[in-house]
Amino acid sequence: MAMRVLVVGAGATGGYFGARLVEAGRDVTFLVRKARAEKLAAEGLQVRSPVGDYKIDAPQTVTADALAGARPFDLVLLSCKAYDLDTALADVAPAVGPQTAVLPILNGMNHLDALDRKFGGERVLGGSCAIVGTMTKTGEIRQMTDLHSLTYGERDGSRSERLQAIEALMEGVRFQARSSDKVVLEMWEKWVFLATLAGSTTLMRAAIGDILAAPGGKALIECLHDECRAVAVASGYGPREKVFEGARKMLTTEGAPMTASMLRDIEGGARVEADHIIGDLIARGAKVAPDSPRPLLQLAYTGLRSYQNRREREAA
Repeated sequence: MAMRVLVVGAGATGGYFGARLVEAGRDVTFLVRKARAEKLAAEGLQVRSPVGDYKIDAPQTVTADALAGARPFDLVLLSCKAYDLDTALADVAPAVGPQTAVLPILNGMNHLDALDRKFGGERVLGGSCAIVGTMTKTGEIRQMTDLHSLTYGERDGSRSERLQAIEALMEGVRFQARSSDKVVLEMWEKWVFLATLAGSTTLMRAAIGDILAAPGGKALIECLHDECRAVAVASGYGPREKVFEGARKMLTTEGAPMTASMLRDIEGGARVEADHIIGDLIARGAKVAPDSPRPLLQLAYTGLRSYQNRREREAA
């Protein structure tokens, strides 16, 4: 029997991967707000991409109030922002049954604790994604590079029946889908890279290449990267050397225009995932290595929280 998939949200990430699943003939429903449901019904879901455009003229959607009493889904793909997690968990709860697998592709690790508390750890997979995309003001999803990967797996590394069913679901999709028996380690490896990228580019309000061209810029990035790795090592998930060195090379490539999406959020006056990406890494480091200093991580977090405090004050 084909898997019934619920994608939470139809924004830049969930909308993209969900649309590609629909393109491959999968049974996908998008959990969206009423206004988004109305817009999708009227205009469809449009993806613009370097690897091929695709439009769903009439995507299947559902609102949270309509989920009550509905049949549970086989797979829930959770791709919301970390600051929307509590609301998303409440909305999606009716769709999660005893056999439902929940696949989160948020950054960091803190969301796993929240999902385990809400649904039980046996229902929650590990997962991560890599994509550079945005949703325009008109609701169109634009993929800005050809990077579009989704990694998933059982957190204990086993090859379960549901994992094999998800592998079958992913066959033939037009993005890079991969199951992993080290998915938690890979999530940590991504977190170390992302926290470094977000911390440095938001702290300096500049792209990697701009920072490297400034006095002390390379040392700042490398020291921040080392701080992030030290937390992962102390937590038992030290990045593999090849992965770490590959990340270091990306982070120290002269002229690189790379920035974190968090910087783009700041420049657009939007909310940021400061607590989930930077704050939680600091908190975990304080537990597992209380005597190790993390001055650059702390400075980046102070800057992000200052931005958030100002944003909230001005909006009041």
